[in-house]
This record gives sequence, C-alpha cells and structure tokens, in this order.
Amino acid sequence: MKTVTPEAAGWTYSGLRVLDLVGTHEFQTGDDEVLVLPLAGSCTVECDGETFTLDGRADVFAGVTDFAYAPRDATVTVTGEGRFAIPTARASRRLAPRYGPAEKVPVELRGAGSCSRQVNNFCTPDVFAADRLIACEVLTPGGNWSSYPPHKHDEDRPGESVLEEIYYFEVRGADGMAYQRVYGPDTDMLAEVRSGDVVLIPRGWHGPSMAAPGYDLYYLNVMAGPRRAWEICDDPAHAWIRDTWAAQEVDPRLPFGRGVTT
Repeated sequence: MKTVTPEAAGWTYSGLRVLDLVGTHEFQTGDDEVLVLPLAGSCTVECDGETFTLDGRADVFAGVTDFAYAPRDATVTVTGEGRFAIPTARASRRLAPRYGPAEKVPVELRGAGSCSRQVNNFCTPDVFAADRLIACEVLTPGGNWSSYPPHKHDEDRPGESVLEEIYYFEVRGADGMAYQRVYGPDTDMLAEVRSGDVVLIPRGWHGPSMAAPGYDLYYLNVMAGPRRAWEICDDPAHAWIRDTWAAQEVDPRLPFGRGVTT
C-alpha cells in the first residue's frame, strides 16, 4: 500500500493511501475523514452499519466512478478486487457515511487547444459535503498541458487558507511518462512522473502537468486545509494564457469514457 500521512509529508491535513486489494481490508479512520475511490475494479464498503456497493470502473480512463465517504472515528471494511485510492483529511466534524453515485459527478472540460483537459469534480466543495477534504480527477490527452496556467492555493499572507495538495499519477501505456513542475520561494522542480508516482505540494506555484505525446495522463488531486475553500490564484506572469482559449476548440479526444456527458 502506498501511503502519505500528514506526519510523513510534514504538514497538517492531507493524506492518501493507494490500496491494491484482492479480498478484504479493514482499517480505522482515526482523526481522518476518508473516501474510497475505485481506480480499477469494484468493491463493497461497510461503515457504521451501512454497506455501499461500488460498481467502479475498468481503469481511470474508462469514465467517472462511484465512491464512498466515511467519517472520522469509524471502522471501514473494503471487500473486492482492484486498486483503490483512499484520500484522507484531518477532520474536526464527524459526518455520516455516504455513497457518491457516478451519475452525479460533474464532468468539466477545461481549457482549449493543447490546454484541453477533463476534470471530474466528484468531491469539490460545491458538489459533495465533507469537513475539510477536497478531491477531483484530471485527465489530459497525450501532448496536452493541464494545471496550466501555473497556479497556487494560497496568498502567502498569514491567516490565508493554504491547501496542502497531493497529486497521484497514472499514465496510459506501459512505458508512459509525464512531467510535473512545482516552483516557489523554497523549491524549483521539474520531475518525470509515471504510474503510481505521487507529488506533494505544500504551497506555491504548480503546473504545468505535461502529458507526453502518445501517453494520456491521469492525476488525482487530494487537498485539505484549515478551511474547505478551493481558492485558486494564477501566476500573473502566465495568466494571459486563459484569454487565448476563447479562439480555440476543445480537444475532440475529450471527454474520456463512454457515456460521459458534460
């Protein structure tokens, strides 16, 4: 199991586990609220006397998936076969366990031209109730850029909301690769990423996420902070890029997944 905890990351709120499962796995949520999100496969999720059947999907490019939410201070049992993401956030409130149906996940086609990408907004603040956890999926056709213009989720001022962000990547194709840029006062990184890789972004500018030609790119964004507010600020040096999209068409390869509507 790939695991990122707030303690291991050196921050306060965001975490992620990726579980490869054949059979049953039981865990305690402790101080965290969590999601069970099928990346490939299906499962049942039991929590607080509730049982949710997740139909899942063949892989992350096959379409949106249903998911389950479990609160802090709970026992969760996952039974099935496949690969499952478990985004987590340190929570102060204990909400009820719930099922998130795939048909209620808003699918957004963002950008245009070579900046076209698909965003599955399954656990954003205006879509699904949680205490602190924010999560979405981004799918980028090969050769395109996403997380662009570069942006950040803080204002570098005391008292402002800072979202601790995790990127979990999958690339279509056995030898596929992509690239992720992160920069700011304390870091300047351009890293090659492959399926299963994770990039941690505590603050500062991030983007673009670059899908190499021939290799479609998926990433799961997991975010949490002191407030559940998805505040986005473009790098002013590159914000003008958004103005160019009005004259371009959205990439016709989007959306990914049969039966997906936007």
